[in-house]
Amino acid sequence: MIKKQDKNTTRLKRHSRIRNTITGTVNRPRLNVYRSTKHIYAQIIDDVAGNTLCAVSTVEKDVAKAVENMTREAAAYYIGQEAGKRAIAKGIEAVVFDRGGYLYIGRVQKLAEGAREAGLKF
Repeated sequence: MIKKQDKNTTRLKRHSRIRNTITGTVNRPRLNVYRSTKHIYAQIIDDVAGNTLCAVSTVEKDVAKAVENMTREAAAYYIGQEAGKRAIAKGIEAVVFDRGGYLYIGRVQKLAEGAREAGLKF
C-alpha cells in the first residue's frame, strides 16, 4: 500500500530548514507568513529579543471588512501592503522574508509583492 505524504509535515520540514538559516535581528526583522485555507497572517518578528513588532491578518475586524469581497490572492496582496505600512510606521525599512515553508507562488508571492510595494526591502 502506498502511503500519501502529509503536506503539512513536509511544509514543516521545509520551514525548519529555512529557519536554520534565517533569523530576524533588530536592524532586519523577519517577516513571517502563515496561511490557512481561509486566512493569511503576517508577523514582523525580532528573533533576538523574541517579540513580535507588528502583525496583520485577515482575521482582524477592520481588515476583514476590507477584504471580504476580494479573492484570496487579492487579500494576501492587501495584507502585504498593510504589513508594509505598519512596519514603516514603526521605523522598519528592511526585513528578511520567511515564507514559512510554503512555496513562493500564489498567496505567499502576492503578500511579498504587496509588502515590497508598500516600501519594505527584502
